[in-house]
Amino acid sequence: MADFELKAYLGERKQWIDAQLEKLFPAASGLEKSVVEAARYSLFAGGKRLRPILCLAAAEVAGGSPEAVMPVAAALEMIHTYSLIHDDLPAMDNDDYRRGKLTNHKVFGEAVAILAGDALLTEAFGLMAEMGSNGGFEPRKILRVIGIVVKAAGYRGMIGGQVIDLESEGRNVDITTVEYMHIRKTGALISASLEVGAILGGGSEEQIAGLKRYGHHLGLAFQITDDLLDLEGEAEVMGKTPGSDLAKNKKTYPALLGVGRSRESAREHVAEGLRALGIFGETADPLRAIAEYLLVRKA
Repeated sequence: MADFELKAYLGERKQWIDAQLEKLFPAASGLEKSVVEAARYSLFAGGKRLRPILCLAAAEVAGGSPEAVMPVAAALEMIHTYSLIHDDLPAMDNDDYRRGKLTNHKVFGEAVAILAGDALLTEAFGLMAEMGSNGGFEPRKILRVIGIVVKAAGYRGMIGGQVIDLESEGRNVDITTVEYMHIRKTGALISASLEVGAILGGGSEEQIAGLKRYGHHLGLAFQITDDLLDLEGEAEVMGKTPGSDLAKNKKTYPALLGVGRSRESAREHVAEGLRALGIFGETADPLRAIAEYLLVRKA
């Protein structure tokens, strides 16, 4: 573990995923090219590719081939990108910048931005469905994966968390509500990325459960550190303006617990996530390193 080079690993995986996304998402052409251009603008705006990286890593930990799982990993990134496009809209968070670039609606207009998000979401489920018909995986297994992603991305997951976030602005809510919100808004898709990677990698039910549990704690640690960065981060490093949560009176961990207790909570979730990986050997070192990195990340 001490010799594991996380930066090199993440860089190589990101480069590989970017190349696959180029192949899997269509080029802009025809009369509908404006919406494809808008979707590609956000899809290739420089994201970390955390969710597909986690999916591929989980497949490897479970003993499978990351190459075989790539279409689902790419689909997860498309779903994440669609959520960011919609999250930035004036009706939601009304943000001007994302990853150091103008947000989608600032470049293409609100209507096309909405449709670009819709296009990414639709293409994502098309990619996953194709995996059940091309002979690579059993249709029953693909249906299980799609069901997990539907739950994580829909009203029981990411969308539900976003609704709670919007309705909590300007209201007094407790930390239980905030945690419930972030388990869904951020944690659900992160946890699902690991769960579906483990399933497609051929993992046992014990391995799938362990990776799902790791993802649950990783998602919460990610959100807590994200909340802290909004208070303390640097715009040049983050690619967006810090302090937006405070300005919008959003309910965050630091707002309710304070900075010190929030840091402690992030450390606790990282520790629990690492414990969930206890059943795995060195193949899980990338996941261990990612969890530990959350506590020191700057963006």
